[in-house]
Amino acid sequence: MPISAAIEEALLKAASALSSATLHEAAGRVGALPTNIKPIDPTMTICARAFPVRCPPGDNLWIHRALAAAAPGEALVVDTGAGREYGYWGEIMGTSAQARGLAGLVISGGVRDVAALRKLGLPTFSACVSIRDTVKDPSADGAFGEAVAIGDVRISRGDLVFGDADGVVVLTPDQARSAVRVGIDRDAQELAILDRVRAGALTLDVYKL
Repeated sequence: MPISAAIEEALLKAASALSSATLHEAAGRVGALPTNIKPIDPTMTICARAFPVRCPPGDNLWIHRALAAAAPGEALVVDTGAGREYGYWGEIMGTSAQARGLAGLVISGGVRDVAALRKLGLPTFSACVSIRDTVKDPSADGAFGEAVAIGDVRISRGDLVFGDADGVVVLTPDQARSAVRVGIDRDAQELAILDRVRAGALTLDVYKL
């Protein structure tokens, strides 16, 4: 599957100035991944094109394969199915991803070597931290570059994946274009609201409640 050219760099740059909550609401309250997926460091953010990966529970071979296949600037978005409680990713894989110019990792399972990963600085979003190791079965079913589903969100290669301290949102290119436009206006309106609240206005009055 060719790398999507639908999300242009200008759109990524504009999206990077927003937040996960803004993009989620501006898109019509869609695209939010499960709430347990959070950054290993609250200062980490990610805004990139998605490279989906599906791996069997407790097996990370397909993630190693995806590290070799993803293009610079893409972020691995990994569906681990029911196998959340494993450490699929650690310092060595994070270092490899950074060396290859990948934008980061979003995974529905666990990671480990968290202290080292924080020092590395590669944006890493996971459902948990787990010291349980994984196997590498070459016959196990998995895939990379094909659409996956995490929670109720379908993720295809080239979709916008955005994460910050509050969580992760994934939007199709069309959803992203609309959400970024709406989100910029929304943030401008919120700045005006903050000015009124700082001046003493009640939220009941501001929101006409």
